[in-house]
Formats: sequence, structure tokens, C-alpha cells
Amino acid sequence: MTDVTASSFVRDAMVAERPAPVKTTGFIGFIRTRLLNSPTNILLTILGILLVWYTVVPALRFLLVDAVWHGTDRNACLAENAGHPVGACWPYIGAKLDQFIYGFYPVEERWRVNLTFVIAAVLLVPMLIPRLPAKGLNAGLFFLAFPVVAFFLLHGGGLSGFGVSWITSLLAAFADSIKSAGDALVRAAATTPVVGSLLWLLGQIVALIGVTLALILTPLVWARDQIQSSHYPVWVDFGLTAIIVSVLLFALAGGVRTGWRALATSLASFAGIAIVIAVMGLDGHGLPVVDTRLWGGLLVTLVVSVTGIVTSMPIGVALALGRRATIPLIRVFSIIFIEFWRGVPLITVLFFATYMLPLFLPGNFTVDGLMRALIGIALFAGAYQAEVIRGGLAAIPRGQGEAASALGLSWWKTTALVVMPQALRHVIPGLVNSFIALFKDTSLVSIVALFDLLGQLRASFSDPNWATPTTAFTGFAFCGLIYFTFCFGMSRYSLFVEHRLNPFRRN
Repeated sequence: MTDVTASSFVRDAMVAERPAPVKTTGFIGFIRTRLLNSPTNILLTILGILLVWYTVVPALRFLLVDAVWHGTDRNACLAENAGHPVGACWPYIGAKLDQFIYGFYPVEERWRVNLTFVIAAVLLVPMLIPRLPAKGLNAGLFFLAFPVVAFFLLHGGGLSGFGVSWITSLLAAFADSIKSAGDALVRAAATTPVVGSLLWLLGQIVALIGVTLALILTPLVWARDQIQSSHYPVWVDFGLTAIIVSVLLFALAGGVRTGWRALATSLASFAGIAIVIAVMGLDGHGLPVVDTRLWGGLLVTLVVSVTGIVTSMPIGVALALGRRATIPLIRVFSIIFIEFWRGVPLITVLFFATYMLPLFLPGNFTVDGLMRALIGIALFAGAYQAEVIRGGLAAIPRGQGEAASALGLSWWKTTALVVMPQALRHVIPGLVNSFIALFKDTSLVSIVALFDLLGQLRASFSDPNWATPTTAFTGFAFCGLIYFTFCFGMSRYSLFVEHRLNPFRRN
């Protein structure tokens, strides 16, 4: 029995060697497991190689291999002079680079544009690095102080007043416009006998409201006139505004008990504003004025896109919250606003803002052409941002708000500290997608006589000194690289932020 058991279970020959395991790491492993692991992937790999061969290779050949790098005019970029098929004409880009960046901005004043770019980079880069401290101060400087400094650097000019004068003038213009609207209704009543009495009554009411507002504003108008007649109107107005704002913040923050921090912050902010006014000479004539019609190129593209991105966010948040509000008037207004602006093309918005917006303003109130386009783009982008943010708000469980209410938080604190941060984290891809689309859509401002980067490019084609068969292709390739750089940078940074804010990521 022992011999039978031994012969049945004890092997008397060596086992054959197994084949080596398939390599799944490295370059060979990547090709075997990702590109050639199935008939479908093999076909897609072949199609991808053909696509690269017929698109990327000719593009690199045009941009680098057959390109002309040196020259002073169009003759350097002609095939008969170069001795080979000519690709990109890079001397043309070098000759027109200043025009692509500054447009028609005066050469002697371009240091102001460069300084604006430097200040923007100095303030933006630390804000994008999460580990650096003082994010609140940095954000305040970038979103509040920098736009004012950039405006006076780029546009020039000085201040004729400050907060009290500006607010009084705005309110007085509003009262005049209401009174003018009432007078217009009264005049229209005489030509419409059917509803003439109703229009006359409505016109009288509107005109009475305008007159009442004008009477209420009489002390402010008198104070504004006294300020403007003083020897130092800007500084008198500045000091009066600083006192009023600081006292209000001190009282609203709790007065003697808890308002000292708000008072110190207000006084420090006004001290910084005073330093800027004194350094830039804004209390006098300031810097030479450069009309926005001379702006162009990358300067206009960045101004329009950055302004649209920054201003559309608060508009979108307000509209998204308004569309979810329980007050019917606010909800209906938000819905009508969003659907109206989303249903109108951006070209129509730009035409409306540029040519029809002045018709709705008082006769003595004008808005710069670039500012009109900025207003239209901000409202247009804000409507789209509202729907993106509303999607994030809908993704927040109802229990989050109920838990915050149970802890005693008000609606404002619940929205600002609990709901909105989670909603914005959910919609980072959608927000950045809207930002990228807005950055590319800035090229449409050229139809309202604003020469952005593409507008300057098309204008440069009319120069006969650089008229070659490859000039247009070179220019569009150069602009495409610039747009791709900015858009790709926003995309990659959004991925970084999304990964950092992911609560389920591994540290």
C-alpha cells in the first residue's frame, strides 16, 4: 500500500518552465496594455498616428522647419528669395509685436501699460499659490484697489472729486432723469387721446417723484458745490468721505464695544488711497489722458476678459440666489433677466450696449465706448454664470442649511459659510469653462470698433510691406498660440484647485 501511494503522488519529472509574464510597465507595457490590447484600440491607434502625421507634423514644419526667422520686409519671406518653400514669416510678428500688444497706445506712454501688467502679476501670482499667507489683504488689493490704479494708469487724468461729490452727482442725474421721464409721459398724453388721461396722471406722479428727490438732494448739492469751490476740492471731499464712511462702519460694527477694528481698517484703507492719490498726482491733472479708442491688441483682450470674468461672478451669484428666493418679485426678476440675456447673442448685446445704451442715459451723462462693451459683457456672462452656480446650489443637500439654522446661523451666514463654498466647489469645471469661453469671445468686440488682439492682427494685414502668401497664416498661428496659452493655463489651474478642494482626495 505504501508503494502505490508513493508512485501516485510523488512527481518523478521536472515541471516545464512557465512563459515569462507579459511586461505591463514602462513604454513597452504602455503600448501593449493601452494601445494594442484589442482590435478596437489597434484601429484607434492607427487613426491617431495618421491624424498626427497629417496635422501636427505639417504644423511643426510650417512653424519651425520651413519658417523664416530673420528679415526686414516681405522679401525675406518670399520663396524665390529664401530658396525653399517658406513657412511662417516670423519677422512679420517681430515687426508688428508692439501693435499686437499695445494697439495704437502712444509709444512714450507704454510704460504705463507695462507697469499695469507688472502690478497685476505681482498681485495675482501670490493669490494663486495656496500656501502663501494674507489672502484677504491680497484679494482686497487685487479686486478693489488694482482696478482703480489700473484705470488711472491706462486712461490717465485726475480726480475732480471723491465719494460725496460722485454720489451726489449720480443721485442728481437720477432725479433729473426721473423728472424728464415724467415730462415725456405728460407730452405723450396729448398725442394719445385713448389713454391720455392715464398717461398724464402717471407723468405727473413720476415728475413729482423727481422733483421731490431733487428737493431732498438740495443739501447734498449745496455741499458738493461748496467742496468744488474750495482750494483743494479733492482732498476736502476725500476727508469728508473718509469721516462719513469710517463713522458708519464704526457704528454698524458695534460702536465703542466692538467697532474699533472696523474703524482702524477703514482709516488704514483711506490712508492707502490717499498715498496712491498723492503719488500719482490724481489731485491735479494726473497722467496724460489716453483715449480708449487708442487702446488695442492684447491690452484690450485682457482688460475685457479679466473685467468680464471678475464682474460676472458676483452678478451670477446674486442671480442664482435670486432665482431660488422665496420672494416672488426677486425670483421673477432673476428668471426674466437670466433667460433674456441667455437668449440674445453676444454680438447683439455688444451692439445694444454700444449704440443703444446712451439713449437710456440722461442727456449730460456719457459712458465711454469700452465701458459700454464691458457692461454688456459683464451682464451677458453673469447670466450664464448664474445657471452654473444654480446647478451647484441644487447639488447641496437640504440638510446642510437646516443644520446651520439649527446652530443659530442667519440666512446670510448660512449661505456665505456653509452653502456657497460647497456649491462653488462642485461647479469649478463649469465656471472655468465659462471663463475660457468668455476669454475667446472677447474677439467679438472688434465689430464695435474695439481693436483687440485679433482686430489688430486683421488691421496689420493691410500693410503692404509684409504682404506675403504666408503672412495671414503666421499671424493667426501666433494669436492662436497666445489664446491657447491663456486658456490652457486656466484649465490646468482649475484642475489643481479641483483636486485640492476634493474632500475625498488622499493627502
